[in-house]
Amino acid sequence: MIAIPPHIDLDEDELVFSFIRASGPGGQNVNKVATAVQMRFDARRSPSLPDDVSARLQKLAGSKLTLDGVIVITANRFRTQERNRADAVERLVELIAKAAEPPPPPRKKTKPSKAAKAKRVDAKTRRGAIKAGRGKPSFGD
Repeated sequence: MIAIPPHIDLDEDELVFSFIRASGPGGQNVNKVATAVQMRFDARRSPSLPDDVSARLQKLAGSKLTLDGVIVITANRFRTQERNRADAVERLVELIAKAAEPPPPPRKKTKPSKAAKAKRVDAKTRRGAIKAGRGKPSFGD
C-alpha cells in the first residue's frame, strides 16, 4: 500500500511497470540494459480513488493521460531500475496528492459601494484641479 495524504491508500497492484532502454549517458550499458521505467496507472477505473479525485487527476495529467484514462509516466533520470521505479512512483504520488486537494471556492462578484464611487470621483476631481493649476498663466491673469 502506498499512502497518499490526506486519506488515500493506493494498492501497488494497480501499478503496471515495464522496463525500456533509456537514452542518454551510460556508455555501452545503455544499449544492453533496460533501465528506464514506464509505469501505467488506470486513473479512470482505480478503486482506490474517489470519483472527484479521479476526475481532477485526469485533468492534471494532461499529455500523460491516454484516451483510455491510463496515466503513463516514464522515468529515466537515473541509471538503475530501482531508482527509476521509485522516481516514477514518487511522481505519481505527487500528482495524486495535488489532485486530492479540493478546488478553492468560486469567487463572489461584488460591487463598489456608493460611498466608494463618490470618494473615487471626488479624488479624480481634486487631482484634475491640481493639474489644471500647473499650466501657464492665461493672458487675462
